[in-house]
Amino acid sequence: MQQISINTPALLFPAITLMMLAYTNRFLALATLIRNLHAKYKQIKEDWEIITAQIRNLRRRLVLVKQMQAMGIISFFLCVLSMLFFYLQYEAFAFGVFGLSLLTLLFSLGLSLNEIIISTRALEIELKDMLNAESE
Repeated sequence: MQQISINTPALLFPAITLMMLAYTNRFLALATLIRNLHAKYKQIKEDWEIITAQIRNLRRRLVLVKQMQAMGIISFFLCVLSMLFFYLQYEAFAFGVFGLSLLTLLFSLGLSLNEIIISTRALEIELKDMLNAESE
């Protein structure tokens, strides 16, 4: 059996903290986009197709960012719990909880990849709109 100690989960601390900072920045960027879209909606009510597509996109991204942050927090919590179990010398629990921590971290990263793909589609909607307006 592979030997790990309290130091192994501690290695995830900087990575998880940095990941949570990145997720928070994604959330703040989404909030700015939503506020700008709302201001645009109040000014012009003509481009319904584009605005509706952006709203659907932003709603999905908002859900993904919430899920990413939740999984990141759970991962961080499990990582700390694993360290506590190592400290209390409950190695069997520590191994299991650390494994769960790694799985939730992987899930969080997968959600992040999905959100990036969706945000790229949102940019494609904007680019398509500008190209269509330019060709008219």
